[in-house]
Amino acid sequence: MVVRVRHLWNKTTREVQFYLSSLQSDAQIIGRAIRKHWEIENNVHWSLDCTFFEDASRIRSFHSPRNFSLLRRLALNALNREQSYKRSLRQKSKRATMDNSYMQQILSSCFSETTLDPSEPLCQA
Repeated sequence: MVVRVRHLWNKTTREVQFYLSSLQSDAQIIGRAIRKHWEIENNVHWSLDCTFFEDASRIRSFHSPRNFSLLRRLALNALNREQSYKRSLRQKSKRATMDNSYMQQILSSCFSETTLDPSEPLCQA
């Protein structure tokens, strides 16, 4: 059982969640596993949904869902690597659709000098 208490400026919320696990009954280990799960959810899935509306996607047949998921992740990483335009990922994406030179700037950010190390991937998926 995990109890989460969140203090906002005008209210406090309390949420209780129950987890089933085969891990030993060690609060530190279980706490790390739960935080790791939510870290992935917050960093990747939430970003994909807010930027590309991935959860609302109607793509369902054959290999299309997996292919489009890969393309979205590549685009998300490229948008994250581009640092000259300090806006949200969604705003960067919209600007790239209207400005070809900005789109080229995003794509070239995947191939910057700092990523030419052979052990490091150019754009992670």
